[in-house]
Amino acid sequence: MTVHGTHLFVDLRRITENTRRIVEMCAQHEIEVIGVTKGFSAEPNIVSAMLAGGITKLADARLENVLRLRRHGFTQHITLLRIPMLSQAEDVVAACECSLNSEIEVISALSEAALKQGRCHDVILMIDVGDLREGVFPEEAAEMLRTVLPMKGVHVAGIGTNMGCYGGILPTKQNLSLLCEIAEDLEKIAGEPMEVISGGGTSSLMVVAAGEMPEAVNQIRVGEGILLGTDATFARPIPWLNQNTFILRAEIVELKSKPTVPIGERGAPAFAEAPIIEDHGTRLRAIVALGQQDVSPSGVIPSDPAIKILGASSDHMILDIEDCDRTYVVGDMIDLHLNYEGLLLACSSAYIPHMYLRGQL
Repeated sequence: MTVHGTHLFVDLRRITENTRRIVEMCAQHEIEVIGVTKGFSAEPNIVSAMLAGGITKLADARLENVLRLRRHGFTQHITLLRIPMLSQAEDVVAACECSLNSEIEVISALSEAALKQGRCHDVILMIDVGDLREGVFPEEAAEMLRTVLPMKGVHVAGIGTNMGCYGGILPTKQNLSLLCEIAEDLEKIAGEPMEVISGGGTSSLMVVAAGEMPEAVNQIRVGEGILLGTDATFARPIPWLNQNTFILRAEIVELKSKPTVPIGERGAPAFAEAPIIEDHGTRLRAIVALGQQDVSPSGVIPSDPAIKILGASSDHMILDIEDCDRTYVVGDMIDLHLNYEGLLLACSSAYIPHMYLRGQL
């Protein structure tokens, strides 16, 4: 297939395969996998590929994405991952069956909204076990539960935690066991078992695969592993998953040999501090139709290892192709792999069309 112009190519078959492998592996440990759709802005074709792989429940951080899913007819159970905005309580209850929470005031607003709508909204109380993003500290969990339990219209479905997304704290048997111990204490207060103990995201797959996940953990929330077959927290490809699932193909719009060092008095560039540039003489450079408005240079990796990304402005990405074996001409396409940062941005760009393939990348 020859497609000109910058496009994002998506292999739906490999995404379905990744989903199935993760769901089956976690099922062996009685762990439910929630499919996280935020990495691709909840694009319906990709959501359908995840569902085909065995996902039954979805989750997203953006209410806008949840509403998009509902408009496209998805009726699955959806959890809102980002702590709900106080101002969006009514919409959260209307669109989502569940949300992750750490603020009493927000849960109270969800309670009021649920009563108005004649609904019962599930809440997962988030516990901070060290990463220092959202959640109450373990010693505050009991007081939070006691405050929330009497609220009408909301149901404490369980507790959860997040790791690796801010402080880089890795999930381990030890910190996940702490989450389970907290659950035991809260069950005594509630007088009933916690339905959900949500033990993190893609990075927790390593703990599951090693057989070290505490038995009480019965849910993880997976996006990156399904989509890219990688785990950014551990900086590794997951060997039993497909990595070649997304390719960002960018068209060359200029091809010229230019000096390595800019000429004249230098100030700061538009999107970064002025880089330290070494003089390597004159080099052949390609400019592709892709910029910071689409994706950050740190979010893409050229498939040709001889290509070096020099930088990007809002609309242009500059590549050093001097050492490439292939001879490029204006109009040729250059393939770029994506990390999770790159996937988030590329799928959010209104300027990158998507092409959906099945096993053809």
